[in-house]
Amino acid sequence: MQKELRVDELARLLQVSPLTVRRDLQALADARAVIRTHGGCIAAGRAALESEYQQRVARNFELKQAIGGAAAALVKPGSSLLMSDGSTTFHLVSSLVAAGRLEKRRGKVAPATIYSTSIALVAEVSGQSRVQLYLIGGRYVEESHSLTGALAEGVLDSLRADFVFLGADAVDARGRCLVGTPEEARLARAMMRSGRRRILLVDHTKVGAEAVYAYATLDEFQSWITTPGIDQAALRRYRRMTEVKEARP
Repeated sequence: MQKELRVDELARLLQVSPLTVRRDLQALADARAVIRTHGGCIAAGRAALESEYQQRVARNFELKQAIGGAAAALVKPGSSLLMSDGSTTFHLVSSLVAAGRLEKRRGKVAPATIYSTSIALVAEVSGQSRVQLYLIGGRYVEESHSLTGALAEGVLDSLRADFVFLGADAVDARGRCLVGTPEEARLARAMMRSGRRRILLVDHTKVGAEAVYAYATLDEFQSWITTPGIDQAALRRYRRMTEVKEARP
């Protein structure tokens, strides 16, 4: 398991400011020497550099981090969360873990229970007793470090979560949320049925992007957390379908 290097730890060891560490980490991430996380980085070995999932997590890092932070702020102590395996939901979990560290230092308890198909979350929540993770079983998909298929869909029928957080590969002009494979679409649709409050986590660069399989429309979500940059005419149209919140990086 790769060890996460925290910004505060690096600043103390190198005797420089956290701002300097963050700037240098971003330069290293751009050079694909490390993989940025919410509070630091992971050293990128050959396997990590070649991992499609890690590249997705690092792509548009600041945008996804802003969305993850805004989504985490909605989660109340004791909430149950159901989420897909997308790179933006990874940033949501990173924000929850960071918030858990803060609550622990203050002597408070703010647990959250997460149900997900993402194996990548195991390392992220490791050692965080205030975030409980349950993996939804299914067929392993190496490129996304996730589980999928009919077995996972069957498990979802027995779940009822407070929140469902889902990503998408694209949002089209009609407000359809699209993904790349029919399996992903079926699984996302099953997750939609298993939550009380459904929230879409998609940054503005996905609007008008290419994807094939629709699993929902915006009016099926209670809200959509995105980032500034959507065309104003399109934004007005989307806001007639659902509540749209813009998280600023």
